[in-house]
Amino acid sequence: MTDPYDILGIGRDASDEQIKAAYRKRAKAAHPDSGGDTEAFGRLQKAYELLLDPVRRKLFDDTGYDVELTDAVDLQALVAIEKLITDMVLDEREPGTFDPVAHMRASLAEEIRKANFSKSELERHSDRIRLHLDRLGERPSKDVVGHMLRARIKAIATAISETEAKIDATERACDMLNGYLYVVDVHEDSDEEDDALELEWDEAAGARAAAQ
Repeated sequence: MTDPYDILGIGRDASDEQIKAAYRKRAKAAHPDSGGDTEAFGRLQKAYELLLDPVRRKLFDDTGYDVELTDAVDLQALVAIEKLITDMVLDEREPGTFDPVAHMRASLAEEIRKANFSKSELERHSDRIRLHLDRLGERPSKDVVGHMLRARIKAIATAISETEAKIDATERACDMLNGYLYVVDVHEDSDEEDDALELEWDEAAGARAAAQ
């Protein structure tokens, strides 16, 4: 996570004047015309703009995230949570009769399990193709088969990288849910009710996912 306060070197209670002063001080050294790094200067500008916008600043103070400064992993994690929030608010059951946060955690854990399995299968498939490639001892000058096998390996490597990115983002989403405790009303026969409610949630979430 990128913190605009750290970028500007100021406290979280800094006034607008302190923010402006900190920006001017750092902008002189960070500007590309002064030999500074273009990317670092861009982050400095974004941090400055965020903290001078009272709405964005309050949102960052409350959540720790801002779209302009959020890195790719955090952004994907927020998208994953947003989808789960949609399931939560569309659920017709009475609040307090089920634990949507626990289900969000379980859904993310299942996504991680599936992604890890997919990654292992991709790696296994890539290894098999490499073995085939290694056994092509003699080849013609126009190595069509070898070219195609290498292309498959490259495509699988890309898929593995994408899967790893998904795992990282889903794990980050799990981290974002740490610290939440949803209060559920306790009733007799709650175990049976919970099982039925969880089934209803899964079916409703699945139907929404299929419709998207």
